[in-house]
Amino acid sequence: MSTRQNILFALTLVLSFCSTLVAQGSLLRSGPMVGYSEMREVMLWVQTNSEAKVKIKYWDKADTSKKYFTNEVSTQKELAYTAHLIADVLEPGLKYEYKLYINEEVVERSYPLEFQTQVLWQYRTDPPNFSFAFGSGSFINEKKYDRPRPYGGEYEIYETIYEVHPDFMIWGGDNVYLREADFYSWTGILHRNSFHREQKYLQALWGSIHHYAIWDDHDFGPDNSNRSFVHKEKTLEAFKLFWANPTYGVNGNPGTTTYFEWGDAAFFMMDDRYYRTPNRRKTIEREIFGKAQVQWLIDALVKSNAPFKFIVTGNEFLTDNAYEENHINFNDERERILSLIKDEGIEGVIFLTGDRHFSELSKMEREGTYPLYDFTISPFTSGANRREMEGNSYRVEGSYIAKRNFAIFSFTGKRKERVLNCKIYDKDKTELWNYTINENELK
Repeated sequence: MSTRQNILFALTLVLSFCSTLVAQGSLLRSGPMVGYSEMREVMLWVQTNSEAKVKIKYWDKADTSKKYFTNEVSTQKELAYTAHLIADVLEPGLKYEYKLYINEEVVERSYPLEFQTQVLWQYRTDPPNFSFAFGSGSFINEKKYDRPRPYGGEYEIYETIYEVHPDFMIWGGDNVYLREADFYSWTGILHRNSFHREQKYLQALWGSIHHYAIWDDHDFGPDNSNRSFVHKEKTLEAFKLFWANPTYGVNGNPGTTTYFEWGDAAFFMMDDRYYRTPNRRKTIEREIFGKAQVQWLIDALVKSNAPFKFIVTGNEFLTDNAYEENHINFNDERERILSLIKDEGIEGVIFLTGDRHFSELSKMEREGTYPLYDFTISPFTSGANRREMEGNSYRVEGSYIAKRNFAIFSFTGKRKERVLNCKIYDKDKTELWNYTINENELK
């Protein structure tokens, strides 16, 4: 073979290889996304544009000699071409790199693809230092389905969260905004979730930071929706398709309720929509969580030894501002939860909430015991509202923020001397406010 023929043959191979990469890349719609993390197992997620076979190849970042594959999944139209992939040849406390394969061909991404397993520290060392991002309210404009006035903006906030690089992120509800064209069909529900997930600003964030989520009204159904929503089973199924939580529902009851731990913190992820009484019902006891979910919550709180126990729910819990969706409007349930936390002697409780399109910290002093805190963080990219004059007698002075923002919660210190710090940032990574709590203040 002549030199010219050798060159042409080599070029043909290169072009063929590049063509294959482009072809497989075009099958990728969004992701991969890193879901829950445990000591021996991590879930990853991906979405394709059409039917395809997907899997993940992964390896210990510090030792590349051994490489493993997840299970292979065939994506299907009726499941929005989504796949959940389990990495289960893992050891605690390690960082892993990974690559996505579609139809046996690797799909390259321009940013790092990494995940981590949780540290086995119990009975051995002090708890690990770690951090997580939190917020709510993620509206992304789609002109032909939006109302005339655009509502979303400053999407680069997700790139800023990625740059801060917390260990994981909790999405506190209104993670997508179903529109009028979406509410009443499986097609519309899947379109809205897919449209949000594929946005370019989010891709690096999905790829190397672990994600957990609850929902609120806008990813559950229409504005202020409740248990009467006729398609709540469909939106629940979509939630399961698009997130990678450890579980969904408790004690055989459907919903998004779940629980996880990270380091020495425990997270009680509540469903505030599936069992919610309509706001205007007058002849029955009005509930948000429902009795079965409240019982699970108290049982699980009592069982936990974590110094920080986060109750994560969509609507403000502690505020005494009777805005229509706040928990005080369902006060029989609210008071029952507060009484049980006190009567059962449960230490370390902190609420994480969203919904309000502003951020604030509520602090409720309680006679004979420690104060309760409620960090309300909102919005990511939805419209921000200035409602400071509505009032909230529990608001910590200086904590009110009426612009798009997110929170980073960091945990440091020795066992039994742990310190929680919350910093609020805007899209430019400007620190807007911060607050610190020592675990011994919550006893």
